[in-house]
Amino acid sequence: MTRKVKLRSLIIGGAFTLLFVVLVTRLYWVQVVQGAELLSDAKMMWATDKELRPVRGTILDRNDKVLAEDSPAYTLALNPKIIHDKGIENEIVQGLSEILGNSNDSGALAALADKIRTRINQKRDDGSYYTQVEIRNEGWKIDAEIADKIKALEKELQQKLNTKKSLGILLLPESKRFYPSGGLAAHLLGYMDKDGKPIMGLESQLDEYLKGESGWLSYEKDRYGVELPHSQRKYQPAVNGDNVRLTLDKNIQFYMESAIQKVYEKWRPKSVTAIAVDPHTMEILGLANMPSFNPNKYWEAKRQSDFVNHAVASQYEPGSTFKLVTLAAAVEEGIFNPNETYQSGSIAVPGRRLHDHNVSGWGQISYLEGLKRSSNVAFVKLGYEKLGQDKLRAYIEKFGFGAKTGVDIAGEVAGIVNMRYPAEFATATYGQGLTATAIQQTAAYAAIANGGKLMWPHLIKEIYNPETGEIIKKFEPKEIRRVVSENTAKQVGEYLEQVVADQSIGTGRKAYIDGYRIAGKTGTANKVIPGQKGYAEGKWVISFAGYAPLENPQILVTIIVDEPDLGGNYHLGGDVAAPAFKEIVSQTLRYMGIAPNTADQQHAQAAEQKMLAAVPDLTSLSLDQARKTMDKFGISVAAIGQGAGVIAQYPAPGTEIGGLQRMYVMMQETKDVPVPDMTGKSLRDAIGLCSFLKLRCQSEGEGYVTSQTLEGAGEDRVLHLRLHPYGETEENAESEKPQTNPNHDGAENGAENKENKEESAPSAPHGN
Repeated sequence: MTRKVKLRSLIIGGAFTLLFVVLVTRLYWVQVVQGAELLSDAKMMWATDKELRPVRGTILDRNDKVLAEDSPAYTLALNPKIIHDKGIENEIVQGLSEILGNSNDSGALAALADKIRTRINQKRDDGSYYTQVEIRNEGWKIDAEIADKIKALEKELQQKLNTKKSLGILLLPESKRFYPSGGLAAHLLGYMDKDGKPIMGLESQLDEYLKGESGWLSYEKDRYGVELPHSQRKYQPAVNGDNVRLTLDKNIQFYMESAIQKVYEKWRPKSVTAIAVDPHTMEILGLANMPSFNPNKYWEAKRQSDFVNHAVASQYEPGSTFKLVTLAAAVEEGIFNPNETYQSGSIAVPGRRLHDHNVSGWGQISYLEGLKRSSNVAFVKLGYEKLGQDKLRAYIEKFGFGAKTGVDIAGEVAGIVNMRYPAEFATATYGQGLTATAIQQTAAYAAIANGGKLMWPHLIKEIYNPETGEIIKKFEPKEIRRVVSENTAKQVGEYLEQVVADQSIGTGRKAYIDGYRIAGKTGTANKVIPGQKGYAEGKWVISFAGYAPLENPQILVTIIVDEPDLGGNYHLGGDVAAPAFKEIVSQTLRYMGIAPNTADQQHAQAAEQKMLAAVPDLTSLSLDQARKTMDKFGISVAAIGQGAGVIAQYPAPGTEIGGLQRMYVMMQETKDVPVPDMTGKSLRDAIGLCSFLKLRCQSEGEGYVTSQTLEGAGEDRVLHLRLHPYGETEENAESEKPQTNPNHDGAENGAENKENKEESAPSAPHGN
């Protein structure tokens, strides 16, 4: 018995001894052999690294109005297990689909409800519900307004279930890119997708400056994620992105988008593009395209083409707006005589016969009239016959066509200038057979507006640190080269003014703005059939480019309308782009504080409210008959020259004319007829009368005519007009007006002076 006890004790003691040895050995192995490795693994389990995301830089307009910024956002996540445990899946599905659905389409709402229900019912392989699922894209990075509605839904369900516990609705805080003005300037800004990746526009182009640098935070935590006392904490702060200030003006951008939206809806074109710049610096004040998109909801765009920035990425045959280059070259080379005449209608060049848009032409007319009527023949004679192929090509290249402008907007194309044959040079004089972009045409017109300098177009003004204000990068205006002399630019601007101011034949008359001197040119170009040499029937590109005020241009606008629905009538081209130009520029000039330089506006409005009448056709009537006919309208008739019957009249038959206005009738051929006294007339009316007399007109000052001087003889006559604002008109007229009018003689002079005395105040300009 004693022996058995001893043996048992020995076995138990040995077992304990062996166990102790094993434990000691294990402890030694863990503490000594694997100690360093296990400690390292433990620290990795305790430690947590948290990424600190930087705030992306803000994009602002020239007046620091925000165009793009980071804003708080939330991602909706659901806990299917809790939702099913509470038995509220139907309430969750219905409530969330109504909140997240952004359409009144019942089918779309039903599809969203099915999507949410499918996500809630998803299970793991073992048959258990997931503890967290996200609702994308509808619940991804939603704004605070939608998040508040979801919180209200959860609170309502909690009250219904009489609980304060979570119902499985989670709102995970995030940030997203927000564009406060919606689609404003979308093609310039681009957008950030929901993964935070910059897509197109400035967001992509300037990503290196905007994105900043991520930071991180490292500390030790327990199993519940709570930071341990005395833990080792490491911190690297995030560096926020730089801000970008643009040359863009948010208000002008709004004017532009509103105007071209109307064009898009009325004429149903493929696209509309508008660019506004300061012509002195070529800073882009606005740039818009239709159709467009909302960068906050970029996924709703209907077509991929909605994302194309046609201002730089599309090229067109410019048509008559390109005549600016030929005109400027002819004036610079001294070969443009506005009073010289030519036969309009058609002209033969090697291999082709080219025509005016009015195929039969207008007979023998002056080059100035040819400009106003946008005669192709006039420009073929000027650019092809007089200037020559080599000089024409040189001026085209000097104005920047055929090469990229270098504008700081991605996606620019160079256009095509590749004339080889005589006919190609001839058609290039009026903008066919070559291609150009909207930004190229804008830069070319700005070169005339600013006195002859081709400037670098740019959108980015500066990049700066938002915390310190330090300028990281600044972009100053840059002259590329001089294209024509300052005097040439001034003359060309005055010629272009008559295209707008001449309300009888000026193709740009729909762009006229009362009280401002506008220079501009229309364009109507046939569209080439893709892959072929010919032009498409009934497909046009309509354009207008112009600037104001002429004496010191502050705004230049180019508008291009691709394939408007003209119903086959290209003569409607003047009604497409020019009115949009008028709307944009008139609003912008008022916004800039540039007041009209003509009469007191109350005076003008009162005059415009006078009776309007359609002027009858007085042709072939005697002077007495013409005066009797117009007496019933309260309109005086002044005769120019002597003859048995009226051979022409101004304003033309059918024109609406105010009761205080005088009209003129031509009694003999216009050559060397006496020039009537234009004192008291607006510049527009004076230019119209000069056009009626086939007389070249030059003006100085603003407002109404106070004096006039005639120089030259025959076809070389030039009438110089001096103008003053309405309040100064009568006073200046008395002090500056010659005692005798050298342009009148005999009875006609007496009659004119008598009728002028009857007009005690200048008449207001009549409308379009």
